[in-house]
Amino acid sequence: MLNELPLPGMRYFIQLSYDGTKYSGWQTQHNAVAVQQVVTQCLSTLQGTEVECVGSGRTDAGVHARVQVAHVDMELRHEPEEFLYRLNSLLPHDIAAHWIKPVRPEAHARFDAESRSYEYHIHQKKDPFKTKYSYLFRPELDVDAMNKTAALMLTWKDFQSFSKVKTDVKHFDCDIFEARWRRENDSLTFYVSANRFLRGMVRAVVGTLLEAGQGRMSQTEFKEILESRDRKSAARNVPAEGLFLTNVTYPEEIYILS
Repeated sequence: MLNELPLPGMRYFIQLSYDGTKYSGWQTQHNAVAVQQVVTQCLSTLQGTEVECVGSGRTDAGVHARVQVAHVDMELRHEPEEFLYRLNSLLPHDIAAHWIKPVRPEAHARFDAESRSYEYHIHQKKDPFKTKYSYLFRPELDVDAMNKTAALMLTWKDFQSFSKVKTDVKHFDCDIFEARWRRENDSLTFYVSANRFLRGMVRAVVGTLLEAGQGRMSQTEFKEILESRDRKSAARNVPAEGLFLTNVTYPEEIYILS
């Protein structure tokens, strides 16, 4: 809830979701349409002034988000429900805004995030209704072997082997809280949560775990990949359409309550 309206110069968190199929990712680019660019344009139109938004992290081209959080600095000129109604009226059908909350002036959508969660979806029988949101992968998979291999990630820190080579990070350390597979009929889902992820990391991890699921890689070999700190030692990235950003969490104290 907001204290009083309007409150000039406040910072807000906005929760968004989007179908990433036709976008070049979250981050604004000069030569392609990105989600951040579209959201920024709609916010600026609604506010009647230039507004910038900063997301919790970059999703790659074609990757979806059930939960993406962005911060904006602005004067909220409408009650939250009215603001969301107007913003959603401007946003295209494949992007939606779900809530807006005032936060402390120093709160940062990227740097203050405590955890991020992703899901990767696979289906093993052709299904035209899953094509945009799941990866068709026909070979038989040993889910137990994939889970035992994925569990090694929970005790590891440096994930350079699963990072894009050209990236501007200062280190490759990640704290993995969850890494597990679940099968339901002909579909599989990989759940992974961490304090941070490297660029391309989840898709590289999934591609490598699929090797383990086909009996092509042992747990010892997976550990050797981690130890190598060499992207070339891991498997290829799986396609973007199966990947979803599903949650981003923050400490409660950054929110301003009435």
